[in-house]
Amino acid sequence: MPPFVRYLIFIVVAVIIFVVAFLLGVMYRKKIAESEISSAEEEAKRIINDAIKNAESKKREALLEAKEEIHRNSTEFEKEQKERRAELQKQERRIMQREEILEKKSDTLDKKNDNVTKKISELDAAKEEIAAVKKSQMEMLEKISGYTVEEAKAYLISNVESEVTHEVALKLKEADTHYKEEADQKAREYISQAIQRCAADYVAEATVSVVPLPNDEMKGRIIGREGRNIRSIETLVGVDLIIDDTPEAITVSSFDPVRREIARIALEKLIVDGRIHPARIEEMVEKAKNEVDATIKSEGDRAVFETGVRGLHPEIIKLLGRMKYRTSYGQNVLNHSIEVSHISGLLAAELGADVTLAKRAGLLHDLGKAIDHEVEGSHVEIGVELARKYKESEAVVHAIQAHHGDVEPKTIVACIVQAADTISAARPGARRENIENYIKRLEKLEELTNSFKGVSSSYAIQAGREIRIMVKPEDVSEDEMTILAHDIAQKIEAELEYPGQIKVNLIRETKAVEYAK
Repeated sequence: MPPFVRYLIFIVVAVIIFVVAFLLGVMYRKKIAESEISSAEEEAKRIINDAIKNAESKKREALLEAKEEIHRNSTEFEKEQKERRAELQKQERRIMQREEILEKKSDTLDKKNDNVTKKISELDAAKEEIAAVKKSQMEMLEKISGYTVEEAKAYLISNVESEVTHEVALKLKEADTHYKEEADQKAREYISQAIQRCAADYVAEATVSVVPLPNDEMKGRIIGREGRNIRSIETLVGVDLIIDDTPEAITVSSFDPVRREIARIALEKLIVDGRIHPARIEEMVEKAKNEVDATIKSEGDRAVFETGVRGLHPEIIKLLGRMKYRTSYGQNVLNHSIEVSHISGLLAAELGADVTLAKRAGLLHDLGKAIDHEVEGSHVEIGVELARKYKESEAVVHAIQAHHGDVEPKTIVACIVQAADTISAARPGARRENIENYIKRLEKLEELTNSFKGVSSSYAIQAGREIRIMVKPEDVSEDEMTILAHDIAQKIEAELEYPGQIKVNLIRETKAVEYAK
């Protein structure tokens, strides 16, 4: 048998064996599946029966619970309904009682209205009767007195006015005397304590600087050929050099005290150096400026250190230093500000006010004077703007604004600074006043006093510390003198500026002249 045939027979036999094995496996799996399906059906039937039994038992339990819940809810609802009915019945009874009370009140009000109406009619009748009686009495009084009603009113008013004027004058005089005595005593105590604890020496300062020369020959060297040296100094610094017949001295004049100081230092350096020409002058002026700037900074720091005021803006400290070269009536403004700060602190301590705030406001009260020759406006307005610019508190700004009475002081610190400023300026030797300004002040005082009705003449005496006033006796009574003196004092305070205080002295004289023949 050929090999190919054997190989083919082998393949056919193998395929037949595989098919038989496959059929046997399928039959075996079918039997196993049929047995599993039958067991699963039995298990499913058992589960369904158990589920039906459980469902029926739960259904019965749910029905029982529902019936119990319905019974409980119906019981509670019936109970709530009973309670609501009872509450409604109570409210109905209350409403009925209120209606009965209102009906009774309404009846009572009706009766009262009837009574009031009767009384009103009776009052109207009585008024008419009174008016008739009053009219007849007035006519009778007019006949008896000989005065009409208007004349009698005028007579009574004039009598009452004179009595009231007398009483007002007495009360005003008593109150004025009492409060003046008490205020004077307290003020003397506080001020004397503050002044004793803050004494200071004063040296009058001029508005010009005098530079001493080693000899008169130096004048020619300072002037230079055709005046080139003096013109160079005046141009660089902005001052006027006055070279006159005064031996061995040159006067430096300028409205700006800082420029004047720079010129003075530069001249002193040039005189010591001996080399005087435009280039050297420019160099010395620059050195003098640096020296003055350093002095300004150190003086500002000194003021802050002496007063103990902290937290000031650096620019404010520089402005304080500039006040070293500023004078007011011959008084150095920086020393004056330091003293006002000390006095303000002492007065604040006596009065129980804020000492730190008072010292700060006292030190800065004249801040505007540092640049008032460069900026338009009064030193008060400039000081207020500077204080606000550098974030000072409103209390300090108000104290600066009120220290000369430009606005009414509203805080105790403002009043303290105002008083301390007056104390520092009014000390003997602290300030000097120009004779022309002094005369104008006295003339204005007399002119203001003469403007009042009833004043015949007035005289400013004791260097303006007292105004003596002669009044017309026919125009001003004894009682009106107190009121007139009070009005004059108030007008002087409102319109004039003066150191210390002014005594208002009224004199009323009655003269009788007769001639024996």
